[in-house]
Amino acid sequence: MNNKRYISKLLLLTFLMIFISKVMFPQSDISWVSGKVVDKKNNPIELANIAIVGESGGTTTDKSGSYKLQVPSNKEIIIAATYVGYAVKKVKIKLKPGESKVLNIRLELISTDLPGFEVKDEQLRTQSMVRLNPKDVNLVPSLTEGVSDIIKTLPGVTSTNEMSSQYSVRGGNFDENLIYVNDIEIYRPFLVNSGQQEGLSFVNSSLVSSLLFSAGGFGVEYGDKMSSVLDVTYRTPDEFGGSFSASLLGAELDFGGTALSNKFTYLFGARYKSNSYLLNSLETQGEYKPEFMDIQSLISYKLSDKWDLSFLGYYSRNKYKVIPSNRETDFGTFQEVIRFKVYFDGNETDRYDLYQGGLTLRFKPSKSTNLKFILSAFNTNESETYDIQGQYWIGQVETSLGSEEFGEAVQTQGIGTYLLHARNYFKARVISAEHKGTTIKENNVLKWGIRYQNQQVDDKLREWEMVDSAGYSIPNPSPNPGSANPDNPDFILKDFVSANNTLSTNRFVAYASSQWNIVTKNNSEITLTAGLRANYWDFNQEFLIAPRGNFSYKPAKNPDLIFRFATGIYYQTPFYREMRGLDGTINNNVKSQKSTHFILGGDYRFTTWNRPFIFTTEVYYKMLDNLIPYYVENLRIRYLTDQTAKGYAAGIDFKIYGEFVKGIDSWLSLSIMQTKEDIYDDFYYDYYNSDGEIIYPGITVNNLVTDSVRVEPGFIPRPTDQRVNFSIFFQDYIPNHPYLKMNLRLLFSTGLPFGAPDTERYAHTLRMPDYRRVDIGFSYQFINEGSTFKSGNPFKHFKNMWVSLEIFNLLQIYNTVSYVWIKDINNRQYAVPNYLTPRLLNIKLTAEF
Repeated sequence: MNNKRYISKLLLLTFLMIFISKVMFPQSDISWVSGKVVDKKNNPIELANIAIVGESGGTTTDKSGSYKLQVPSNKEIIIAATYVGYAVKKVKIKLKPGESKVLNIRLELISTDLPGFEVKDEQLRTQSMVRLNPKDVNLVPSLTEGVSDIIKTLPGVTSTNEMSSQYSVRGGNFDENLIYVNDIEIYRPFLVNSGQQEGLSFVNSSLVSSLLFSAGGFGVEYGDKMSSVLDVTYRTPDEFGGSFSASLLGAELDFGGTALSNKFTYLFGARYKSNSYLLNSLETQGEYKPEFMDIQSLISYKLSDKWDLSFLGYYSRNKYKVIPSNRETDFGTFQEVIRFKVYFDGNETDRYDLYQGGLTLRFKPSKSTNLKFILSAFNTNESETYDIQGQYWIGQVETSLGSEEFGEAVQTQGIGTYLLHARNYFKARVISAEHKGTTIKENNVLKWGIRYQNQQVDDKLREWEMVDSAGYSIPNPSPNPGSANPDNPDFILKDFVSANNTLSTNRFVAYASSQWNIVTKNNSEITLTAGLRANYWDFNQEFLIAPRGNFSYKPAKNPDLIFRFATGIYYQTPFYREMRGLDGTINNNVKSQKSTHFILGGDYRFTTWNRPFIFTTEVYYKMLDNLIPYYVENLRIRYLTDQTAKGYAAGIDFKIYGEFVKGIDSWLSLSIMQTKEDIYDDFYYDYYNSDGEIIYPGITVNNLVTDSVRVEPGFIPRPTDQRVNFSIFFQDYIPNHPYLKMNLRLLFSTGLPFGAPDTERYAHTLRMPDYRRVDIGFSYQFINEGSTFKSGNPFKHFKNMWVSLEIFNLLQIYNTVSYVWIKDINNRQYAVPNYLTPRLLNIKLTAEF
């Protein structure tokens, strides 16, 4: 009986709750929207966000792309569908009470730009070129600027200095890379010796619309360098818009728009960078005052349907001043730790002013023909001045854990002073006039061009170094008997260079190429490109012919697979740096360096996890001749212009590129490479004593020479010989919060060769430590194209806005960029490492309007 009463009361309570809910919360006010979210190929998109604009909450799609969202009725609302890498889709609806509506949404891809997956890039698969996504450039954590840091993650590309935008490609050096912006060749400063001084590179990543890169085997339309080409195109605005960003390292602003019924377009960019925060983290303490800024503009005017005119202008002012105070560096092994201390006096002041401009007149007589006439000029005015005295001490550190003096210096091994002086002034002007054209027929593309270039250089060089140890100048001449002051003879400077060079040269270049696209009977596709490039330089009356060719094959049975072969001759005519010797004199007999490329490779497109990927591999051999040997001091390349060499570079590159995380692209690169050179007519003698042992002065006891053997070193590693290079660029996001993103860049490179100063090039076979670095960035986009604001809210003018936290050198690895060489009291020479940056944090705010 009691149970029946209990059940009756429970049923009554349930009925009342249902009745109350119906009265207080009538379901007729609720409606439903459901459907599927797909891409342009009707593939379902999982984890797409579906929400009502201006309200919190929402839902996400399942594996089939389906969703169901509860919405208010009798109210006009906007449904927004968002997913990383796709444009926001907004739909305005108004539903009746209790109504259910099926709303299927198709999202358009905007940020994933996989080479080969887009129709416009299908032609690139047949060439030795790769297209990079400009959106990735602005995401990568960077101490310089994003373009070069993205390039450094590609196969075949290496860099061991995060403070510099310079890179080497497949065994080449920094001077062997071509950079074009809107068909205008870009030059870099000449007196820059380190990453601290470099400042801003030319390419402004915020202005870029297209990035093409080739690590070798590029066509005749690209200039006379031996290693690589980066082809950059700035965007042409179709409406007003821009962006700005600010961080602990500087600020940027860019904007562009149209006028005169879209006949006139303008694009403007300005950047400011201060490395004080970065430089104060280095071991050399002092007062750093770096100021780097540049301004760029691209304006164009459409004269008619067939003619248009554009101008690219650039000005850069880089100032670097440092008043060093002290430095302390520990190095060596765990058992033997050496401490190097220096106290400085003096300062260094450098300035680089660069101007560059290009005027382009384009004529399109038909849809298939494009003609360009380009006038460009480059001017640089650079100065490098310093007077720095360093008083150093070197000693051994106690490493015994049980000692009270653990970590303290317990033994002095050397003291001394060095004085560095420089008054270097460099001016250069390059004026070019060129014409280039392209005509496209049904199965043929014809390219041609002609160029004249005048180059003028005014170089004033004066620098010296004096080293004094324990009161004696090194080297220390012996007093001459009969000298008026035998106890104080004139000291000899360790290094002294003084020169005053002027140079004016002319170059003439012409090229032509033809590309044939052939479809076989079984529908396989063959692309064949052949071209010829001619170069004349009046400085040494050198006339050069360089043929280049490219062949590709795409089988009909497997169109996702393509094979490529490229070959050609690449001459590098000296500009100026390759002509000036260590003593400052010009080598009037210098010849162009030569590189013959043989590249075999291909790529394979495939799908896994329902996501697109590309696997690319290339094996290459570069036969090098008439090389000018050199060695590298940080970023300064010191050419040995009195020597020539032959050499080679051989290796294999791998790259896997695709959507490791759905909707955004990442990649892994692996390169294995060896490059060596054989300097003509270099040799040395090994001297043997009566015991048949090689005599090593200061080491062997018996130093009486009884025999000698001439030794020819043969092939030795080039300064850029890095056997293994591995890199990762990886992006990720929180599935239910796609506006919270992570970007990671990992670099690993085996050590570079180096050697002691004042030794022959063949002795530079020591190896630096491996370069290891991880940079990571986190960003949160709190304003996007789907955001709505009230009329008075100032944020309504912004399309996107996000804040980033960047952690540089996440693992706190101290990488070595170069060495300071010091001798102790026993004439033992130490290589004191110059370390790069430690772990650093950077906060950055970016907005687009």
